[in-house]
Amino acid sequence: MNAPPTHLKFGYGTNGFTHHRLADVLTVLADLGYDGVALTLDHGHLDPYADDLPRRVAVLARQLARHRLDVTVETGAPYFLDPWGKHRPTLMSGGAEQRIDLLRRAIRIAADLGSPTVHLCSGPAPDGLPEQDAWKRLADGVRTVLETAERCGVALAFEPEPYMFVDTVERCLELARRVDGHELFGITLDIGHAHCVDEHPVLDCVALAAPLLRNVQIEDMRRGVHQHLEFGAGEIDFPPVLAALRDLGHHGLVSVEIQGGSLDAPDVARRSLEFLRAAAD
Repeated sequence: MNAPPTHLKFGYGTNGFTHHRLADVLTVLADLGYDGVALTLDHGHLDPYADDLPRRVAVLARQLARHRLDVTVETGAPYFLDPWGKHRPTLMSGGAEQRIDLLRRAIRIAADLGSPTVHLCSGPAPDGLPEQDAWKRLADGVRTVLETAERCGVALAFEPEPYMFVDTVERCLELARRVDGHELFGITLDIGHAHCVDEHPVLDCVALAAPLLRNVQIEDMRRGVHQHLEFGAGEIDFPPVLAALRDLGHHGLVSVEIQGGSLDAPDVARRSLEFLRAAAD
């Protein structure tokens, strides 16, 4: 059994730096003292469909090593596959093969970068699709993607997301059961999302997710309002949350996700790290 870490490892999501070149994002985060980066695959920072993808990934791997940054790969860019449909197509909808292809590409990129996980979420179920059919399609799609995960040695880290088909930790655990408790199926717990929509208190969500926890995303939020806020602008009491993560021995990144902070990204990232370090003491 791994010993609990002496400190949590804090990262920052590239989706909060949309106006920066990726190389500059890494420099800023390293200079601020972050431990890692949550890399969202998208058309701006790292396009998984780029013609010169192998070269870009190799360059990025060297940059991460130079800055001594851990990385986790994310696939949550909302309009990456469909300019009209947010998070579409999903594994439950027509065109699911596009989502499967993206996830497979993400897994191979993660393996090349040394990321232990690939983040994904369910997206919305198609209108009119019975719930059991949606569960079956989602589980079938995840099982297909897990075949690539097995070959590459990269885990899936599934995130419950407000107002999606899988929106709570318990529904994520249900999906884990439907893929037969596969050892490479895990959870990304977003602290703000848990406060926003889960019926359980945040600390209970941490405990529920703990056996499968791979990644943590963190930001402030208000109950019932899916808006990623800077720390202190919402309702969450963070010191007990960070203590719980440390006590359960979480070794993955705890990554700030404030997409709306891109216009002031360096300052938002600085304030966020200062807050988290103080809250974790």
